[in-house]
Amino acid sequence: MLIGIAIIVAGFIIMGLDSEPHGFGFLGLTLGPLVTLFGFIFEFYAIFHKSDN
Repeated sequence: MLIGIAIIVAGFIIMGLDSEPHGFGFLGLTLGPLVTLFGFIFEFYAIFHKSDN
């Protein structure tokens, strides 16, 4: 789960690194949200995945 949180934080950092005004560049509108969404999907998988034990 810590990996998922790190991915989510990385997505928000990527959105913050956008040099366009108000975050309307590629990093703020496309790449950052996709990385953040992947982090949330990873978190849901980590929570709901059944272990074999």
